Amino acid sequence: MKPPLNESRPLAPRSAARLTAVQALYQMDLAETDLNSVIGQFNLMHFGDKAEDPSVANADRDFFASILRGVVRRQREIDPIVDAQLAEGWRLTRVDSTLRAILRAGVFELIERTDVPARVVISEYVEVAKAFFSEDEPRVVNGVLDKIARRTREAEFTAPGDS
Repeated sequence: MKPPLNESRPLAPRSAARLTAVQALYQMDLAETDLNSVIGQFNLMHFGDKAEDPSVANADRDFFASILRGVVRRQREIDPIVDAQLAEGWRLTRVDSTLRAILRAGVFELIERTDVPARVVISEYVEVAKAFFSEDEPRVVNGVLDKIARRTREAEFTAPGDS
C-alpha cells in the first residue's frame, strides 16, 4: 500500500509520521505483524537516509511510534467509539482496512494527544485519507472525526461566551 505522494515536496515531520503510521497500522491489521517489528521495519526502510519514499523520510519517529503504540494500547476503547459514529448497520470491522487505520489513528490522537488541537487532527487525517482515496472516504473521515472531536473535546468547539 503506497499512497500517491508528491515526492518532490517532503511532508512536515508529524504529517509524515501520521501517513506512515496509517501504513504501519494497515500492515499490522492485514499481516498481523508485531508492533515492535513494524516500528523497526519502518525506522529502517521508511525514515532517514535509506528511505524508500523521500516525502516521508523526515517523519517524526517518536510521534510515529506513539501513534502505533497508542492505537494498539487503546484499540478496545477506540473501536466502539468509531462504531457509534458509523452509518447504521456498519461496523468498523466492515470498513476498508486503510480507512479503518486512518480512523483508529485519528481517534487515538483525539482522545489522548490533547497537545494537538482537534481541528488539526481532523485536517491531518483528512489529508491522509486524500493520499489513499479519491472518492467519499475523506468526507467520511472528516465526518466521523468531527463528531468524535465535538464529544471528546467539546471546549475546543465552544465559542467564548457560549453557555
